[in-house]
Amino acid sequence: MGTVLSISPATKKASIMDAELAGDAAKNDKSLKRHSMFVSLSWKKLVASSAKKSAKKVTPNLLAPPSTNQVAQLNSENIRKTHQTEEKKPKVPIPVPVPTVPTQNNEAAVQNGNGRLSAVKKQPSSLSLVSPRRIVIQASTGELLRCLGDFMCRRCFKLKELNSGDVILWFRNIDRTLLLQGWQDQGFITPANVVFVYLLCEDTVEDSIDSPAELQGTFQTCLYLAYSYMGNEISYPLKPFMIDANKDVFWETSLRIIDRLSAKMLQLNADPHFFTQVFQDLKNQRDSSESNLDR
Repeated sequence: MGTVLSISPATKKASIMDAELAGDAAKNDKSLKRHSMFVSLSWKKLVASSAKKSAKKVTPNLLAPPSTNQVAQLNSENIRKTHQTEEKKPKVPIPVPVPTVPTQNNEAAVQNGNGRLSAVKKQPSSLSLVSPRRIVIQASTGELLRCLGDFMCRRCFKLKELNSGDVILWFRNIDRTLLLQGWQDQGFITPANVVFVYLLCEDTVEDSIDSPAELQGTFQTCLYLAYSYMGNEISYPLKPFMIDANKDVFWETSLRIIDRLSAKMLQLNADPHFFTQVFQDLKNQRDSSESNLDR
């Protein structure tokens, strides 16, 4: 008996389709491998080229320093050009100020173009070219107090028993009282303040005063205004300056002094020349007999 081999058509067809799919898959794998290889090669080339570019260094093109001969040549050219420009400029003598010394003939020495001094008559002018001479005056506080006392004695000639020591004692007693009572931390009696007191007394004290009490009241009124204007404290009490019997006279005298001497009080502090003038005037009040004894 023979054997019969039977093959199903569906099975054969399926095996053929499987074979075709396997062949397509193999082709796709080969193409993918080829593309991936190309991509990897191109990426390696890109990385290598960028690395070479970054590895390159820019070397600055430094100029070689000039040699010594070139420097000397440039210096000589600059000097030559400077001399040429100076030769082209017109030569004019530079004016030099020369101090002039006035003479009795109203002549002054000036310098001409040849460098010689010649006498030229000075033209009258209202403005002086010479600065005013500085005057230096020195005096101690005690000397100025004696000058102030001598002035008061000379002005109040009717008071025969008055001496300069009495005026100085009135001044020192008030200053000591204010120190002891704590109204001031340091003494008021200084050369500048004595000059200020003299300015007030010279205008206020009259030669018609015939009693020591009236003179003391007027003098202490001047002291009160001087302390109020020149003192270091904001305010001062009235008791050491005011006499109880002359309250009305005290305020009337104070207002009269303020009305007449406010401008001079401000000028004494603002104008050094005016202060020097008053200072010299006070120093000249010294009694000639006492000044001879001091010598």
